[in-house]
Amino acid sequence: MAIDPKDRPRVKAECLRLLVTLKLDPARRRFISGFIDTYLRLRQEELQVFDHLITTEFLPTEQEQAMELTTSWKEEGIQQGFHQGEYHALKRLLTRRFQTLPADVLARIETAPVEQLEQWLDNTLDAVTLEDVFRSH
Repeated sequence: MAIDPKDRPRVKAECLRLLVTLKLDPARRRFISGFIDTYLRLRQEELQVFDHLITTEFLPTEQEQAMELTTSWKEEGIQQGFHQGEYHALKRLLTRRFQTLPADVLARIETAPVEQLEQWLDNTLDAVTLEDVFRSH
């Protein structure tokens, strides 16, 4: 997006205001909210301006709904970060123990949910072969 850097917090705030005033079902609201957050990521100093705009220029009902959406952005970011951390830890451990990892193994761990990655990390501690890591215990 070609947005003047000084306008980025206001543009994101106005997108959020528009989103909370539309009468959308929760799934569509989350989808559009995710799109806004993905394509208009703010740096730390921009976030402070963004938060100030929400608290000073939004109506109380808009503030509440906006905070719900921005909280979900933060929670999703934390979950994604945790998943990436587990993925990288497993990949690093498997590479160290078994050297080169086949493409199908990399694809499998890349798409696995966090709970499965945790189980495979635990399995790696006792595994003799790469296949042992992915066996159900």
